[in-house]
Amino acid sequence: MTDQKFPSPSGRHSGIVLPEGHRVYAVGDIHGRLDLLQNLHHLIRADLAAWPAERCSVVYLGDYVDRGPSASGVIDTLIAGPIPSATHIFLRGNHEHFMLAFAENATHGKDWLANGGRQTLESYGVRIDPRRNAARTAQAFRAALPPAHKVFFDDLQLSCRLGSLFFVHAGVDPARPLDDQLPMDLLWIRGKFLSSDTDMGMLVVHGHTSSPEPEVNLRRINVDTGAWHTGRLTAAVLECGRYRFLST
Repeated sequence: MTDQKFPSPSGRHSGIVLPEGHRVYAVGDIHGRLDLLQNLHHLIRADLAAWPAERCSVVYLGDYVDRGPSASGVIDTLIAGPIPSATHIFLRGNHEHFMLAFAENATHGKDWLANGGRQTLESYGVRIDPRRNAARTAQAFRAALPPAHKVFFDDLQLSCRLGSLFFVHAGVDPARPLDDQLPMDLLWIRGKFLSSDTDMGMLVVHGHTSSPEPEVNLRRINVDTGAWHTGRLTAAVLECGRYRFLST
C-alpha cells in the first residue's frame, strides 16, 4: 500500500489484525468541540446498529481539551460512557499534559494559555483576570475541577495495544522499541516519526498532527482532521484487514 494523502472512505490493510468480530473506533483530537463529539457518537451508534459487532472498543486518542469552547462538557460526556456495550479507552494527549502541568505549577501558564488553555479555563468557569497572577489562576482552576474530572485525567493511558494496532496520541520514536518509548515522545513527537520508514512491528494509530483528510500508509493511520478549526472530527473504523472512516 502506498501513502494516500486522500484515502478512500474504506480500504484493505494487511497490517490491521484483530480477532474476528472485534471492531475498533479510534477517535481523533476533539479539542473542546462537544458539538462534534456528540455528532460523531451518533454516527458510531448508527454504524453499530446497521452493522453490529460481537465486540466493540472505542479508543480516544487524546487532546480532549483546549482551543474549542466546551472542554468541561467533553469530559462529562466521555465519563458517561457514551457508546453502550463498548469498551472505552482514553489516551493522554499533549494538551492534557500541558493542562495538568499548569495546574501543578503555574509557571507553565503562559505557554498553555497561548495554546488554547484560555478556552479550557473558561469552560470550567475560571475567568482570566489580568490582576490575578498565574499561581492564583491555577489555584482557581484546581478548585473548579470536579473530582470525577481529576480522576479521569489522572487515569489516562499513554498508549494501548489491540491486536496488531498500537494506539498513541502523537506517535513513536522509530529509533526505540515500542516497549522502550519515552512518554514525551508518545505525547509530542512529529517529524522523525512522520517521515520514518521504520517498521515498528505494529501499525501505529495516532492523532496530534492535523491533516485535511485521514492519512493511511503501511506504518501508520492518522485520524486528526483538525476538528477545532475545520469542524471535522474523525473516527477510524478498524476491523481485521479493513479500515474506513466516520467524520462529522
